[in-house]
Amino acid sequence: MSNCIANSLLKKGKTVLYQTAPVLLETVINNKMDKNINSDFYKNVLESDLLIIDDLGTECINSMKLSELFTILNTRLLNLNSKVTKTIISTNLNINNIFNNYEERIGSRIAGYYEIYYFFGEDLRFKR
Repeated sequence: MSNCIANSLLKKGKTVLYQTAPVLLETVINNKMDKNINSDFYKNVLESDLLIIDDLGTECINSMKLSELFTILNTRLLNLNSKVTKTIISTNLNINNIFNNYEERIGSRIAGYYEIYYFFGEDLRFKR
C-alpha cells in the first residue's frame, strides 16, 4: 500500500523518502554525529512531501533514537519545517505496544494525529 501511494505521489512530482525505521534512525544519528558528512539526508527526512517509515518497532531503542523519532514526527506533524508534509508509518505493533515501547509523547502523537488502519491476510511475499 505504501509503495502504491509513493508511486502515485512521485508521478505528481512530489518528493518521497522511504526508509525502514532502523536505517532511518541510525542514518540520522550518524549524520548528526559526524560533522564531516555533507549530507542533506536530515533535511530530506524533515522536508520531503511524504516520509514513509517502514517496520517501526524493529529498531533497537535508545534515548538518542527516541529523541530523533520524536523530533521527526513532531516537526512533520506541526509543519515546523514551514511546509505541509505527510508521514506514513507501517508497523506490526498495535497501539498498546507503541505506548509500551516508546515514550508517551511519541505514542500520543501517533494515536492522536495518525489514522490507523489494520491490514489482515496472508503475507504477499510468501506467495511469490
